[in-house]
Amino acid sequence: MTNLVLAQETAASPLPSLLFLGLMVAVFWLFIIRPQRARAKAQQELSKTLSPGEEVRTIGGIHGIVVSVDEESVVLRVEEGKIRVSRKAVGTRVGPDKPDTESS
Repeated sequence: MTNLVLAQETAASPLPSLLFLGLMVAVFWLFIIRPQRARAKAQQELSKTLSPGEEVRTIGGIHGIVVSVDEESVVLRVEEGKIRVSRKAVGTRVGPDKPDTESS
């Protein structure tokens, strides 16, 4: 009987566990969710502003020059011809047409 009473009297407060859980959620948001949202926003902006003549690199590593753009896809001129890729597949701008992103 005394063991049961002692176990009930020494129960810890749930406050440290809740604080730790809150801290973990905050760290997860700060280091994972927030940067991913920024990358997604930058990718959407890149996709919206593509225009013919720009040199780009796809997420698969293919380098090409934008020939034409429609709502869903982009035609790229590569070494031996042309290919059509999804707008979402364009990863970055490369070359001299790349806008200055360090000033913002």
